Amino acid sequence: MTALTPMTPMLEAHGIGKRFGAVVAAADINIRIAAGERVSLIGSNGAGKTTFVNMITGYLKPDAGRIALDGLDITQLQPRAITRLGVARSFQIPQLYGDLTVLDNMLVANACHDQTLSFWQPARRRSALDRADALLERFRLAEHRERRVAELPGGIRKLLDIAMALSAAPKLLLLDEPTSGVSADEKFPMMETIMSALGHEAMTVLFVEHDMDIVERYASRVIAFYSGRVIADGEPTQALATDDVRRYVTGELLQDQPEC
Repeated sequence: MTALTPMTPMLEAHGIGKRFGAVVAAADINIRIAAGERVSLIGSNGAGKTTFVNMITGYLKPDAGRIALDGLDITQLQPRAITRLGVARSFQIPQLYGDLTVLDNMLVANACHDQTLSFWQPARRRSALDRADALLERFRLAEHRERRVAELPGGIRKLLDIAMALSAAPKLLLLDEPTSGVSADEKFPMMETIMSALGHEAMTVLFVEHDMDIVERYASRVIAFYSGRVIADGEPTQALATDDVRRYVTGELLQDQPEC
């Protein structure tokens, strides 16, 4: 294992490249993210954000380059091995068991990450229940504890998906569009709930987001993608003000401006 130094980033991507046929999904991506940062990944659909997340988690393998977690090369590791190293994620479409209750979904998540689990231990043992209930309280889901997931509105399902990801006690959490499919009135209260819950954890957070108001309020840093490339990287006000972001991400500048 590579020895850590004070300058070792929590996550480092160096020279990452990925193609799908003629489509360039990542082109020489170089990113260093420090422990504890709250980073938003922005860009239009197909810009390469989710591809980058999928490569971090091992669901896709880059064609070139290297990804390191705390100095350890994870480029070719399988998703389960990367999860065990402390990486967790939520999905744009929550991955839940619709016929189970909210509590049972949490217990399943706990069991998946419990290295001491055995057939001799009941899933509903006191320690597992306490751990599940603590996370439900943090995400304001306790009132839904005994409800079937299939009956829940979309925003509640999103929160549950993130709470389940936290059951792994990760050091790096990846959120894929946490506010997508949520009404405009619900976005800020929902993101406030998420960030308040995450405030208890000393973890690094990357979240893919399309709502720039959410990005400005909750990110400490913004990385903007376009056509598989990073076109801006900095604190939100600075990154969102660059011409490339205004042209290719927010659409504030026309791509082809008429000559004077």
